[in-house]
Amino acid sequence: MLIVEDDPNVGDVVSRYLAREGYRVEVVPDGALGLRRALEDCPDLVVLDVMLPSLDGLEVYRRLRAVHQVPVILLTARGGEQDRVAGLEMGADDYVSKPFSPRELTARVKAVLRRSAQQASAGPVVEVLTAGDLEVDLRTHEVRRAGDLVAVTAKEFELLAHLMAHPRTAFRRQQLLEDVWGFSYGDTSTVTVHVRRLREKVEADPSSPRHVCTVWGVGYRFEP
Repeated sequence: MLIVEDDPNVGDVVSRYLAREGYRVEVVPDGALGLRRALEDCPDLVVLDVMLPSLDGLEVYRRLRAVHQVPVILLTARGGEQDRVAGLEMGADDYVSKPFSPRELTARVKAVLRRSAQQASAGPVVEVLTAGDLEVDLRTHEVRRAGDLVAVTAKEFELLAHLMAHPRTAFRRQQLLEDVWGFSYGDTSTVTVHVRRLREKVEADPSSPRHVCTVWGVGYRFEP
């Protein structure tokens, strides 16, 4: 585990709790050093504070994920909603708001590692998902419509791939929050916003979607 946290008290408490669970932990106090250590010796998971000296956490995350798909949990200030949204849209695996319970963070670390291991062992059943002129390539992480590349965020891609992998299955918003974001609780408006943005990118007429459809009183489903 790599903990990138400039508050020595927080770093010490988190490292002791994780070490007690049997993890080998390294704590670094600033963004630039944290990025260098993560690239030198890729850890199994990074706990990354957003507010860091020398290089902020979101920039560290952006540069790290360009090279490695290491699981990342963001630590954000209680009022840092904008940072949480930005991190999740970039594809962060989870976030924890300060002040937090070390036991809760430890539980989230275990949950993220569990999901990561399951994804690695299962692997994609198919490599390319298609529906009409819409194509999602799981290998290259690309979305194309009528042959043209569509720019989507990491979470938009994961949401679309999940819906396409389960055609005509109606998902509740809370269910999508759990399946795609990995949250057992949270604000389901996150799902609504991502669906709206996704429709604007992949639907010929976002106001009358052909593929990403609303199931009234339930949530959403994908029509192939």
